Amino acid sequence: MKDGILVINCGSSSLKFAVLSHAGQHILVEGIADKLGSNLSSITFKCDGEKKQIILDDGSHKNAITQIKLWLDSHPNIHDSLIGVGHRVVHGGETFSKSVLINQKVVDGIEECAKFAPLHNPAHLKGIEIASELFPGLPQVAVFDTAFHQTLTPEQYLYPIPMGLYRDHHFRKYGFHGTSYRYISKQLATISKGSHQQGVLVAHLGNGASICAINQGESSDTSMGITPLEGLMMGTRSGSLDPSLLSFISQAEDISAQAALDILNKKSGLLGISELSNDCRTLEEAMTSGDERAKLALEMFAARTAKYLASAATTLENIDHIVFTGGIGENSSYLRQAVCNRLKAFNISIDSELNESAPRGENLNIKAQTCTTNVWVIPTNEELMIALDTINLIQH
Repeated sequence: MKDGILVINCGSSSLKFAVLSHAGQHILVEGIADKLGSNLSSITFKCDGEKKQIILDDGSHKNAITQIKLWLDSHPNIHDSLIGVGHRVVHGGETFSKSVLINQKVVDGIEECAKFAPLHNPAHLKGIEIASELFPGLPQVAVFDTAFHQTLTPEQYLYPIPMGLYRDHHFRKYGFHGTSYRYISKQLATISKGSHQQGVLVAHLGNGASICAINQGESSDTSMGITPLEGLMMGTRSGSLDPSLLSFISQAEDISAQAALDILNKKSGLLGISELSNDCRTLEEAMTSGDERAKLALEMFAARTAKYLASAATTLENIDHIVFTGGIGENSSYLRQAVCNRLKAFNISIDSELNESAPRGENLNIKAQTCTTNVWVIPTNEELMIALDTINLIQH
């Protein structure tokens, strides 16, 4: 049966891809092109348990997608199963509240939203253009990170700034990781009947991190804003802080506002505090060896995550479920414990033994027996959601 979907996630300097079949349940091949735009770029293919890396002489996005096309040409059974291409797009602004089949109007809309995501949206457009060229005849679908949060109410999404700035320029909170939150909401509904009618808090914790309150299956609050810089402390992003700090850094360091913003985006967060790494595993190892700064970075990360979860809970009637997902949320028992320790005022507690022994890649409820709120570890699967949206749009 022909139901292969090529999923492309085109970043500014990397490109992740996968071909999924059987309604997105089977991964036929997956990989990543790294360090694009430099002379150190390479592309890796993972298929049937084997890895193959190719050094790219030309580190362009076009060459990366061309290499994917060449690989597929040499595996005709996979190539011939393709029925469409699904693209992850970071920013859909107010224009896109759901996934769409790509045409010129959609391309123009994604371009219009690029002012809010200058690193991401132009890269997505490049991916769409090249994929259309290399896979003529295959329908292309755009799946937006922001779409799930279009259910936020005005009191949640508006910033307390002059209304004219919203009317004229659409400056507001948009939120991200929406495809992940949509997957988690659906997955939770299959493992905990009735959760679609309940209050859910989700912490998507990775190098980029955010939280979302889901009320009866819809996003009611989220931590990221007009860009992914707002909200939680992250791998290299500061998260929310006093906006005046931008001006202070600029003056103190004698740098432009843009250079100060770069510090908040690329040199802050776990990396900035630990002065060691933005990788949670590295910091946990360093903390175990007695590195106080690594411990401080992790504690700050946990404190801010708990604070935003508590804040978002104001849009729910009950906290029936808390879900940890993303690279850190799924794999760091230390940080799950540290976050839940700070939510004791909400009578939230977890079973330390279940938390420590949580198997990778599986759904697990780690709540303590005395706790009425379910606390879940659920691995996310954005690629599956992109594949399913692509299939649904092609077939209808």
